[in-house]
Amino acid sequence: MDVFRRRELKFLLSDDQCMVVQEALQQRMEPDSYGKNTICNLYYDTSDFRLIRHSLEHPVYKEKLRLRSYGRAGIDSDVYLELKKKYNGIVYKRRVKVTEAEGTDFMNGTGTLHKQSQITREIQYFRDFYKTLRPKVYLCYDREAWYDPVDRGFRMTLDRNARYRTVDMKLSSPYGGDEILEQGQTLLEVKAEGAVPMWLVNLLTDQQIYKTQFSKYGRAYEKMLIQHLALLKG
Repeated sequence: MDVFRRRELKFLLSDDQCMVVQEALQQRMEPDSYGKNTICNLYYDTSDFRLIRHSLEHPVYKEKLRLRSYGRAGIDSDVYLELKKKYNGIVYKRRVKVTEAEGTDFMNGTGTLHKQSQITREIQYFRDFYKTLRPKVYLCYDREAWYDPVDRGFRMTLDRNARYRTVDMKLSSPYGGDEILEQGQTLLEVKAEGAVPMWLVNLLTDQQIYKTQFSKYGRAYEKMLIQHLALLKG
C-alpha cells in the first residue's frame, strides 16, 4: 500500500507484558510479509529541528518526512520515501518506493524521482516548502509485525532495541547508535483503520497496559538535548 489512513496507538511494555501480548498475537494474528526485520530510517528536518520541535508540542496537526529501508540498504535496494501527517489523532501516510540512491539524491536536491504521481508531487512540495531539509537522525529498531487475516487494515508491531545516531547517516551503514528505550522495554504499536477488536481491549485492561504518547524520533531528539546540555555544563 502507498496510502494509509488510520489510528496509531502506542504502549510501552515490560518483559512480562510483552510475553503475554506475543502469545495473543501468535493465536490471533499472522506475521506480515516482512515478519521480523530491522527497520532503518533517516529522518529529515531543518537545521534547527523545526519539524520535531513542533511535533513535541503535541499540536492538532504535525508532519514528518523519512527515508526507510527494511534491513540495510544497498545503492540499488528498494527503500521508501514516506511523508507522514497526523491530524486530530488520525495518521495519514503517503509513501513511494525508490532506490536508496534515487531517494537520497532527491532529498539532497541533486536528483529527481523517476516515477511521477500525486504522492511524489506531495513529497516534493513538502521538501521544497521547508527548503533546508537534511538527514538529521538515523534511527533503527528490531520490529516484529503482525496483521489480522480477517481485517487486513488492523496491524500490530513490537519494536525492540531502538537506537539512534547523528553521524554516518546512510541506510547502507551498519546498525548502531545510542539506545532510545529503557532496559527491558518494548514498544507496542496498534494500527487500526476501524475499531480495535474487543479481545485486544480486554487483554490490555487485564495486563494494565496503558496508552502513551511516544515518538522514537522525538525521544532521540530529547536525548540529544540532554547530551548537549551535559556538555555545556561540563
